[in-house]
Amino acid sequence: MSEPNATQQTDTQTQAQVTPLRCVIGSVMSGGLAFAAYSLMIAIATTFANKPIHSDNPIVLNIASAVRTLVVGMTALASGVFGIVAVGLLALGIQLLFQHLTKRHS
Repeated sequence: MSEPNATQQTDTQTQAQVTPLRCVIGSVMSGGLAFAAYSLMIAIATTFANKPIHSDNPIVLNIASAVRTLVVGMTALASGVFGIVAVGLLALGIQLLFQHLTKRHS
């Protein structure tokens, strides 16, 4: 009843080799996205600052303030995450380059 499967298939997934060039390319792409998110955040914050909320209702003022803070905060978070990824990938590329150079000379 409990026969082993005679036709077992092995998953042969080929993983991309990590190279310093791939790390630098990824870092540049992530840095570009970080800059784009930062520019978007500045544009949104400037637009919000130039268009005040016209209402006497305190609930409307609180909700509008919370939504504006959330929108600017989310773009700031995206900018920060992409920036940290860019720095990390660049550091990984430098580390791999040093490992490659020291292995070749040893």
